Amino acid sequence: MKLDLLTLKLFVRILEEGTISQAAEREHIAAAAVSRRIADLEQSLNTTLLLRTNKGVSPTAAGLELLYRSRALLNSAQEIETRLQAYSQGQQGLVHILANTSAISQFLAEPLGQFGRLHPAIPLQLEEQTSLDIIRALAEGKAVLVPNKHPLAQHEKVRFEQTLEHEQITLLTGTQLHYQITKTAMEANRSVRIRTEVSGYDAMCLLINAGMGIGILPRKSASIYQIPNTRVIELDEEWSQREILIGVRRRNDLQPSAETLLSFLLDSGA
Repeated sequence: MKLDLLTLKLFVRILEEGTISQAAEREHIAAAAVSRRIADLEQSLNTTLLLRTNKGVSPTAAGLELLYRSRALLNSAQEIETRLQAYSQGQQGLVHILANTSAISQFLAEPLGQFGRLHPAIPLQLEEQTSLDIIRALAEGKAVLVPNKHPLAQHEKVRFEQTLEHEQITLLTGTQLHYQITKTAMEANRSVRIRTEVSGYDAMCLLINAGMGIGILPRKSASIYQIPNTRVIELDEEWSQREILIGVRRRNDLQPSAETLLSFLLDSGA
């Protein structure tokens, strides 16, 4: 049996719902068919993925890894579908803009009007939010993920300086998050005790779950992966400056339509 998106989606749904029957109901597929697909998957991989009890199911170590990788693959497939769907409708990609009241009234109205006239095929979605909500949407809200028995696990929130006392699992050198935490540490005349560098949040979560260290990552990622033997702690950071800024998560990841708008706004001095 080859891996397919439907089987992976069903596998993820089973662990989200806790039972095969509930997953089958959510996906409108017979429970027997779902069970057969998972059994075939386990047989083809020659490993047990689920521990089955009368109370439901839980992932084995192999199942936990498959869960993380399946979510990443399914998210990528959904992103492909969403982005290409816009092209099939004659659009060049929807650009979603978050802005506070001041930015909209003082800076954005006129340049967005000019942009719309120059690029009528690029739809814009402008959403008014508070500055704090925009920062959270861009940065996804940082949190600290620690093993349940870690000394920091007793806290509801911690300052960044407290994390420097412990070994950390970080993203690779060169990534924005790695740069952010090392730069902040240097500004405090401290250093980050890096135990291991990894290429993605899935690997970071696996190593934290194994007790190798703690990690700083977007809160949304920590909640999505649902690591069983860990605790998510709020990272208490101070923000003092208030400026009108144009911000994106990662410029290299922008769609061509969004890059066109960003370049236009920067060139216009908005």
